[in-house]
Amino acid sequence: MSDLFEAVDALLARPDVMPPPEIRAQLRKADGLTQEEVAAVFGVTRVAFHRWETGVAKPRRRHLDAYVRLLSGWAAKHPEALYLEPVHQAG
Repeated sequence: MSDLFEAVDALLARPDVMPPPEIRAQLRKADGLTQEEVAAVFGVTRVAFHRWETGVAKPRRRHLDAYVRLLSGWAAKHPEALYLEPVHQAG
């Protein structure tokens, strides 16, 4: 049974698996942060961060692990955000 748990833990620890784009935005908003604030921490433009958050682009390896870590931290801090209905904006 221990081998099975280790295999599951390895799957959970995969650094390049991100939640769907709508969940990424919900997690950031649950923490009260803007795209500009998060982009500044990563040293990228707001547009670049927006592309990560919407799934249009994937962060490069040097940012990917840190972004996944941030998303995981937000998910632990704000588990309710994982189950909110996404807000769709008109236009």
